[in-house]
Amino acid sequence: MDYSLTIIVPLYNEEENLKRVEEKMMEYISNSRINTQVLFVNDGSKDNSEKLVIDICQRNPEFKYISFEKNAGLSAAIKAGFDYSETNLTGYIDSDLQTDPFDFNLLLDEIDNYDLVTGYRHERKDSGIKNLSSHVANTVRNWFTHDGMDDTGCPLKIIRTDYAKRIPMFSGLHRFLPAMILLQGGRIKQVPIKHFPRIAGTPKFGLRNRLIKPLMDCFAYLWMKKNYINYKVGRRS
Repeated sequence: MDYSLTIIVPLYNEEENLKRVEEKMMEYISNSRINTQVLFVNDGSKDNSEKLVIDICQRNPEFKYISFEKNAGLSAAIKAGFDYSETNLTGYIDSDLQTDPFDFNLLLDEIDNYDLVTGYRHERKDSGIKNLSSHVANTVRNWFTHDGMDDTGCPLKIIRTDYAKRIPMFSGLHRFLPAMILLQGGRIKQVPIKHFPRIAGTPKFGLRNRLIKPLMDCFAYLWMKKNYINYKVGRRS
């Protein structure tokens, strides 16, 4: 089958969620308006996640996976997904399924006119501390990036794959995807999506990951922006 959309599902120690991921993603694929496949990126899980992923991929031809030799972080997992995607469009959703795969349809409604469409969780179902820290982090990022996004960390996005593959690798990249598309002269949009509480597994980010590390990443982004090389070929022979 020729696929048009690859949905990246990064995971690290998510054995409690993977059966639900299989069910929800198969339900979406069966009703998707375009041919869609799933790419698991196992970020060096130490639990039973890899075996479960292999079983899922053997049962369903729409699923495939890559596995890191050791944990490399969410940004590396997303970048690997971009690198291995072979479709015109690449999506991204977290394995905790706090966002709804069917909301990819809301992003697909807009992608013809944009190079990245991201959701924003306008009614988040997280703890007060988590919501506050994310709000502060997003506000600080906007000071640096001026990308106009309210929720750059939202784990539901669709990107044109040729743009995604040109995003350079750096730690914290997942927080700056809209800004990196803007650096390429691309067009971005955000749309409101649903959000749900995490019902299984353990969150991988604490207060330090949501405040201190993102601030450090903002300075890395400023360096990237100053030194970023962007070009378009006019003619060739």
